[in-house]
Amino acid sequence: MRLTPGQVNAYQERGFVVLRALFDAEEVESLRAAFTRDAREPGPHRVLEDGGELRAVYAAHQRRPEFAALIRSPRLLGPVRQLLCPDVYMYQFKINSKPAFSGGGWSWHQDFAAWRAADNLAEPRLLNAALFLDDATEHNGPVIFVPGSHRRGAPGGTPRGAVGASHVDPDEIALGRDEMRELVARHGMESAKGPAGSVVLFHPEIVHGSATNMSPQPRRLLIATYNDVRNQPSPAGAARPDYLVGRDTRTLRADDEPITDGDLIR
Repeated sequence: MRLTPGQVNAYQERGFVVLRALFDAEEVESLRAAFTRDAREPGPHRVLEDGGELRAVYAAHQRRPEFAALIRSPRLLGPVRQLLCPDVYMYQFKINSKPAFSGGGWSWHQDFAAWRAADNLAEPRLLNAALFLDDATEHNGPVIFVPGSHRRGAPGGTPRGAVGASHVDPDEIALGRDEMRELVARHGMESAKGPAGSVVLFHPEIVHGSATNMSPQPRRLLIATYNDVRNQPSPAGAARPDYLVGRDTRTLRADDEPITDGDLIR
């Protein structure tokens, strides 16, 4: 699959592009079921809200064949390669969960700021592919982007709070109110909405966040982050666990491409 020139231009100029209904209802239901099973498995890969509800689950592609196949789908890998580079690997994989009536919001942030601080990643040579596991509407806490904000880069400086060896919450790298007022006055805001199975491709430096889910419908968002194989992290201390930062940096092959011995996971 390849993006149209208009879609490529939208990504480059605005920092994100929505591909509506890229996966069908049967495929989405299979992914939902896999997530439900995976979310029951205990471990540090699960992030909980203060009240104990599930907030996020990392690295489901390491445990569930449905997600291992998804990251190799030509419908994701094709556009990723087109926008980023031919040789990419899975840097991070997570599913954010916002239960009906209670799912918490995510502060305004830029993803690359977290990865630079926590993993000493040199360049923003990554791309996020976010798949809607539920309809994303104006009511259930969709991701809100500041279009074009990726072009300013991710300013350096010390993150708010300590960025440790685990999950980095956006609160730790949140942009300030004055900064957000200026950005929104210049660029505006736009939420990514669409039916389940839609995908939003977004830049690692675009400013984004989301509000709480006050609706009766859940909002589960799968985010696969692809990285250029030449752009590997070089942490100053111990590397974060592999459920947060992928260790398998071999080039991903699409599921319709020949597999060689070197591609097999031992």
